[in-house]
Amino acid sequence: MLTPDELRGRIADYVDAVNGRDPQAIAGLFTTDGIQADPASNPPNVGRAAIATFFENGIAASDAWTYTAKAVHTCADHVAIDFAIVVETGGAEMTIDGIEVFVTDEDGLFTSVHAYWDDADLTFG
Repeated sequence: MLTPDELRGRIADYVDAVNGRDPQAIAGLFTTDGIQADPASNPPNVGRAAIATFFENGIAASDAWTYTAKAVHTCADHVAIDFAIVVETGGAEMTIDGIEVFVTDEDGLFTSVHAYWDDADLTFG
């Protein structure tokens, strides 16, 4: 099992990949059969190709974004983060504030991540 510091490092890698807007790098942080649901109420994306496609679609629909892990909490092989993402599209900004919960395998790859947010967590401006 990874140490809390190693888990925090995996989250730093995720933040860097998301901010780098690199779908393949993001998907590469997951196991081959990893699960990603954003938000958690949506049908999950299963596997690296589906996860990469999710991020490709987000990149195509936006001009830029900044993703921040405001707080990182570890517990065994789970990591919960308090996140914010500011998305820029057509000169306007939208911010989503939420929680993401990650589960890792013994190698530090994500087996799943679920994002928790709804319309009340969106701000515009």
